Amino acid sequence: MSSHAEEAVHAGASISTFTKVWIALLAMTGIEVFLAYEQVPTLIMLTCLLGLSIVKAALIIAYFMHLKFEKLSLFLTLFPMLIFCIVLMLIFLGDAVRIPNMRPPA
Repeated sequence: MSSHAEEAVHAGASISTFTKVWIALLAMTGIEVFLAYEQVPTLIMLTCLLGLSIVKAALIIAYFMHLKFEKLSLFLTLFPMLIFCIVLMLIFLGDAVRIPNMRPPA
């Protein structure tokens, strides 16, 4: 692949794009810290924090890990593993909830 073709593939990967993504990540982190200190209902706070974390992870994966500029086949290889990890977490969630009740009283 020639250098001109490589530049065309990564046309969106400029310093200004990375700067904008970094500022967006910084702003979302600030919102997360702000929400952690506010007196909002736990369910709303955790939902907002989880949503912001998913968006942040997607931005990091897309831009800083350069998956936005990769072929679709790589994405289709990684996506089933994401589903597998989520399913494993859900399987073991019951144990995580049960373990604190198994500790002897202090």
